[in-house]
Amino acid sequence: MQADEQSFFGQMRASAAEGLREGWAVLRKRGPSQFQFWVIALLIGIAAGFAALLFRKGITSLQGVLYGTEDVAQLHSLAESLPWYWILLVPVAGGLVVGLILHHFTPDGRVRAVADVIEGAALYEGRVERREGLASAAASLITLGSGGSSGREGPVVHLAGVISSWVSDKINADGVTGRDLLGCAVAAAVSASFNAPIAGALFALEVVLRHFAVHAFAPIVIASVAGTVINRLEFGDVTEFSLPVASALEFYVELPAFLILGLICGVVAAALMRAIFLAEDVAGHMQVQLHLPRWLRPVGAGLLLGIIAIWFPHIIGVGYETTSAALTGQLLWHEAVVFAVLKVVAVAITIGGRMGGGVFSPSLMVGALTGLAFGYVATAVFPDVSGADTIYALAGMGAVAAAVLGAPISTTLIVFELTGDWQTGLAVMVAVSMSTALGSRLVKRSFFLAQLMRRGIRLVAGPQDYLLGMFRVSKLMRPPDHERAAREEECWSLIEQGVYLDSSATLEAAMPVFERAGAPFLPVVTLSGGDQPPELQGALFHVDALKAYNRALAAVSEEEHS
Repeated sequence: MQADEQSFFGQMRASAAEGLREGWAVLRKRGPSQFQFWVIALLIGIAAGFAALLFRKGITSLQGVLYGTEDVAQLHSLAESLPWYWILLVPVAGGLVVGLILHHFTPDGRVRAVADVIEGAALYEGRVERREGLASAAASLITLGSGGSSGREGPVVHLAGVISSWVSDKINADGVTGRDLLGCAVAAAVSASFNAPIAGALFALEVVLRHFAVHAFAPIVIASVAGTVINRLEFGDVTEFSLPVASALEFYVELPAFLILGLICGVVAAALMRAIFLAEDVAGHMQVQLHLPRWLRPVGAGLLLGIIAIWFPHIIGVGYETTSAALTGQLLWHEAVVFAVLKVVAVAITIGGRMGGGVFSPSLMVGALTGLAFGYVATAVFPDVSGADTIYALAGMGAVAAAVLGAPISTTLIVFELTGDWQTGLAVMVAVSMSTALGSRLVKRSFFLAQLMRRGIRLVAGPQDYLLGMFRVSKLMRPPDHERAAREEECWSLIEQGVYLDSSATLEAAMPVFERAGAPFLPVVTLSGGDQPPELQGALFHVDALKAYNRALAAVSEEEHS
């Protein structure tokens, strides 16, 4: 009897194992079904949430070792009591470690962040670089733990993308599924980082996927909620910033002041972004001119940060203590102005020096300081019709961050969720709308899209622009043995006129040539260099190029409206 039972249970285990193997094979071959996809989205949300939590705990633990406190709300206060040489040497040592990590684990010594996740969503079927992403997360953790002046959202978002990319590869996900899983991971990471489930979901849709497809909304929300639950299990249901009392706003009379604040914040946001780009250019030029190894670049940035922090430790880390002081009106006017300028400089040095981190938290600090400084002036000029100074700090915080991220919806919501103050929503929305409208014209749409533009990746205009760069003419051309190939003598005639395409070119380069030449096809050649004649590979027909482009546009439109 016992032998029969053992045989029965053995058969059950074997059947279950066989069923799992068959299910995994189907999942990899045909992709996940709707229910399976939602389960995967939940699991990715949990994994990304824990990754964000561990990243945050890692930063605070390192700060505790180096600066004597794990409380980011007291970091610069305690740093003021440390010896000056310690304040100077910690970021230098951090920069050295960061430089060595990026030198050995990335091909270009550059930290991966939100812009790379946007690129992965648009061009690489929701995949991001894994090895480089893990190295960037480690480098950013060390940067933020050793006094770098940036934010934690950038590396966390990319780390979440690494998780979703691994899962997408394991289940052989297509482009639509891969992008949706990437959105789930990003939403969970942002939610777990800031205890902001609504903003986390909308950030993934608005910033990373850059569309609001209905089919993606439910799984992204599920993942975002999972990330928030993980945050609250560790930290409780608390907001990042505590405001003193419910704010008062003379709505109709005071709104013009918030319109003006929004315009000022748009200019400040553009100044912050351009300062980062200028720092990158200057640092790159100096690196080339002085023949410095790339691992020394973060060391130089750490040295500059340490020198500033000796007198102004407010720039250390994400800056939550100073942001909180601005939101509660604990700073004087000149302090708000000076700290805002210094934070812009420090962020430019950190990111331009390739130390790692993101721009969201710094933009919150700069915005709160800008809003507070403006609020002091506005309430002094019109004291009888003005609310509290801190309302302007709250509105400024959202306005600068929204213009930097190019995400007015999710940024407005994340400000509410970070502070718990939903009463001054009209003021924040007015300031955010004006700053985003102006900032998007002063800098190409957002910091992330401008970053990609500087690398030659044009996602700003939408799929109708960047899709052309995804098609190689070598994949679309008709070879000489094709049944409807171009006549060889006609091809050579065009080549002699200088009208041809290199086999490595994309449709982005081919379409202007078609327009200039007015020919139904273009020869595709391989250039050997020197005095060697080009080798004819085939011909790209205009109609084939247009068909491929139209199919890609239709697929993108179908995904965005599904």
